[in-house]
Amino acid sequence: MIRFLLRAVIFLGSAAIGLLAAVWLLPEVSITVAGFIGTVVLFALAQSILAPFITKVAERNAPAFLGGIGLVSTFVSLVLVNLFGAMSISGWQSWVFATLIVWLVTAIATLVLPLIFLRNRVEEAKH
Repeated sequence: MIRFLLRAVIFLGSAAIGLLAAVWLLPEVSITVAGFIGTVVLFALAQSILAPFITKVAERNAPAFLGGIGLVSTFVSLVLVNLFGAMSISGWQSWVFATLIVWLVTAIATLVLPLIFLRNRVEEAKH
């Protein structure tokens, strides 16, 4: 159960960092302060549901696209958050760059955050 909660925290944290990076780097991307948490949760849920679904569809119909599943699921999740969340993206360039930024930063955060959590747990165990 603790592993599941730790994974959920890391997944939500990486989504928050990725979305904030897009907001900070692209003037055409915005999230309201009041809707930030809901936007992060909606994005993370969409990603966790869409990635396996899109992977199955691509495996059956277009195996050449399997390498881009993360980008596709990030784009579709951003579309959903834009429609139902407190996020706004305008301009096709912003959509492209927001997808790339959120995908890249989320991927890096998903790798780095567990190291930070594990390092803290190891240090706590030593004391």
